[in-house]
Amino acid sequence: MNKRMEKIYQYTVQKAGSGTYSEPATVTTKEIAQALAIQRSNASKDLNQLVRDGKMIKTDSRPVKYYLNQNTTEEKYVESYKQERAPRKKQQPQHVQSSIVPMEDIFSNIIGINGSMKNAGDQAKAAILYPPKGLNCLITGPTGSGKTYFAHAMFQFAKANNVIDANKELIVFNCADYANNPELLMSHLFGHTKGAFTGADEEKTGVIDQANHSMLFLDEIHRLPPEGQEMIFYFMDYGTYSRLGETGKQHEAEVRIVGATTEDPNSSLLDTFVRRIPINIQLPSFVSRPAVEKVDLVKVMVSHEAHRIQRTISLTEDVVKALIGSVSYGNIGQLKSNVQLVCARGFLNHMHEEQIEIMIEDVPEGIRSGLILLADNREMSTELSQNLESKLIIYPDADLLNIQSDSYELPYNLYDIIGDKAELLRADGIDQETINHFISTDINVHLKSFYKDHGFSFYADNKLSEFVDRKIIELTNRIFSIVTSRLGNEFQSNFVYAMSLHISSFLKKLQLGEKRDVNDNIRQMVTAYPEELSVAQEIRQYIGEWFNIFIPESEIYYLAVLLVSLRSASQVGRIGVVVGAHGNSTATSMVEVVKQLLDVEQVAAVDMPLDMPPKIALEKLKQAVLSVHEGSGVLLLVDMGSLVTFNEKIQRETGVFVRTIDMVTTSLVLESVRKASVFGTSLDDLYESLKNFHGYTTLDALPATLTENHLPKAVLAICASGEGTAVHIKKMIQTTLDKKQIADVEVLTISAVELEQVLPEIQQHYQVIAATGVVDPQLAVPFITLENFITQNTDELIDKLLLNNELTVEEPVAFNNMETKEICLNYLEKNFTFLNPQKLIEPLLQFTEEIMDNWHILKEEQGFCINFLLHAAGMIERVILQQPLTAPENEEENLQDEPDYEALHIQVLSLGRVLNLTFPPAEEVYLLALIKRQVKV
Repeated sequence: MNKRMEKIYQYTVQKAGSGTYSEPATVTTKEIAQALAIQRSNASKDLNQLVRDGKMIKTDSRPVKYYLNQNTTEEKYVESYKQERAPRKKQQPQHVQSSIVPMEDIFSNIIGINGSMKNAGDQAKAAILYPPKGLNCLITGPTGSGKTYFAHAMFQFAKANNVIDANKELIVFNCADYANNPELLMSHLFGHTKGAFTGADEEKTGVIDQANHSMLFLDEIHRLPPEGQEMIFYFMDYGTYSRLGETGKQHEAEVRIVGATTEDPNSSLLDTFVRRIPINIQLPSFVSRPAVEKVDLVKVMVSHEAHRIQRTISLTEDVVKALIGSVSYGNIGQLKSNVQLVCARGFLNHMHEEQIEIMIEDVPEGIRSGLILLADNREMSTELSQNLESKLIIYPDADLLNIQSDSYELPYNLYDIIGDKAELLRADGIDQETINHFISTDINVHLKSFYKDHGFSFYADNKLSEFVDRKIIELTNRIFSIVTSRLGNEFQSNFVYAMSLHISSFLKKLQLGEKRDVNDNIRQMVTAYPEELSVAQEIRQYIGEWFNIFIPESEIYYLAVLLVSLRSASQVGRIGVVVGAHGNSTATSMVEVVKQLLDVEQVAAVDMPLDMPPKIALEKLKQAVLSVHEGSGVLLLVDMGSLVTFNEKIQRETGVFVRTIDMVTTSLVLESVRKASVFGTSLDDLYESLKNFHGYTTLDALPATLTENHLPKAVLAICASGEGTAVHIKKMIQTTLDKKQIADVEVLTISAVELEQVLPEIQQHYQVIAATGVVDPQLAVPFITLENFITQNTDELIDKLLLNNELTVEEPVAFNNMETKEICLNYLEKNFTFLNPQKLIEPLLQFTEEIMDNWHILKEEQGFCINFLLHAAGMIERVILQQPLTAPENEEENLQDEPDYEALHIQVLSLGRVLNLTFPPAEEVYLLALIKRQVKV
């Protein structure tokens, strides 16, 4: 008990002298805060901790009141307290709350116990009460469905019915922690003797000892290796065990065993083990629950948050629907994380108000999209509307149905963190908008770090969006609803990620014009799964309508194979993947991203520091290959050097069939592991399919390449203004096109300033085949930097582009100052009619170098040097011809307010004095845009 909590307890003890045992003296949160000069939120937190510790009791009235639990004070009062309190229960219901509900009815507190959870509750009661010692049971259900919470409820029920002594505790053991070490597993389960292994300096008991005459909860039981399962079912049969290191000595224990798994027990556990667990309790997924239960779950979760901050929280109907619709595979756990995020942000925005009012505009975009997804399910949306008022209001002292803190209960008070940090930042004079931005990021970090250890990645969608367009992720969430409605909920938790990557990769192939035929093996394989095939046909049609493109019929078979693979059943004999790359953590970083997104184990990383000898690297790769080999071979993804040559040696020395692909990237690892997990894939098929992998698609490129290939081709020439260097580039390309008599390619000049605005319109009318200039427009077409364009042969570039439809762009060349001068001089002489390049080159170089020095742009950035110098040359020519550029009116008006403008203006005036020219502000707009773009990069 901390000092503050001790002060609160002593204050309540002193006040208790003014009450009687029939009418105990009470305190409130507000009273404690004022009397002891502490924050109200801290007072609430400590009072509730005293309740949890059994030292105090609280009422369910408003405002909530607290009084001493007489059982924890002097024993002589206990009997009289019971006698005085018993007859008054019906007359004073405000003193009855969840902590003294008759425990034999504990399951009545579980939402859905008379609905979707009824069968589970009945099974659990039967397992606990079955004579003489109950039945071992297994709780199955998807990630986040409440398996841990339900196990705690079973334990409380057992204690309430005197099946387990009141002083016993539920012993929890996570099998995943020791899945790959049977010896350590046996030590933790059964204990060990002194000297049983290195480091065993004394005898130690195991969790079986701790759970004697109690209950043992084995979480993630599917992670038990066969040896561990055999240990457990031997103990189930005989009730005896030996500690690690013992010979001929038997110990006895009476333990009720409850396991939990997200997998199909018939495929992930030994048959001999499953037969010893007579009761399988299946918990429903969130999506399969009726609307009234979903709403009740939101109410209870928001009640927890309202209670923590002692404020009323109101949510509009749309907010509740968004929360419910945002739940995909994370189930109740995901709902709770979303509720915590929404309430935390609401608290931040309304920290000093009595009521936290949360509207749809306050909800993060990722959760808000749940409202759109829910709109597709009209039946559920209508059912929710019938169970919701226009506003859901939750009071801080509402009765909380809390059997036990579940797996998703934060181990700290997030609202204290928010409040304390906000006060510190405010004291430093930081404005509220900056505080909100800073703490919003902090909220995300806290919740993400907590939820990453609970079976699903709290912000995995954000990580996925680095590889896949968000519109594809949204589409896949809708596909998930289609699939679960047709095939049920037995799909792996990585469904959204695996399907998103598949669709994105497939669209990329369509975009590049690649065709893939279905081989007979896949056709024959899929015919054995008619339901998946039927759903795949529906998905194919849905994708086509979503993007307004034609999806080849062959894609049906690949979608069906993917659906079969994403079933909950474990994939036996999958292809292993090993990533080997130079650097201290290069390979590990790529593999961690893949594991986070796809939740797989058959991938390993080998980091190869630059000073690691090849012999050691070979040994590490061999060990990694053996660790992921499941009988179907291993794909080795490497970056360069000696790693590429290890293929045959590894195959010869391990006996494992290995294929190698070099130039590894994170996207390639993602695609490899995804395809390696697909049902029926062979190593040769995987290798061949990845040789031409070009990454994942971006939707910006789709309209021009998939739906409008009949449109005229275009090459984009981009410069700062669209009227300077870009015009000269156009002339160079057009000269080549005219010489080759090519009429179906147009060269379009674009301003880098207006690129984002005009690009969508261009894509509606042209099929863009390449781009060049000062800015990469980030399209799925070749981009040639300006410095590369002016140093390469234009005729050859056009030939490669049009004849092969594929262009190998050279890496930017590192020029020295003399070479840069020669390149620019040569370009000026060929493309500028009204300038004397020999006289202008030195002033232009000096102007450019002064700009680079002033904005700390490295001398090595020769690309910028060339771009800027050539643009400045165009500016001089335009002023001489009295044809200066015009800039958007607002840009020119705002120029004076730009913090970097004064420094630029001084440099421009200096150049003007040297050349006896005056440059208009519009030209300075584009010069500044070039500088800002480079500094931002």
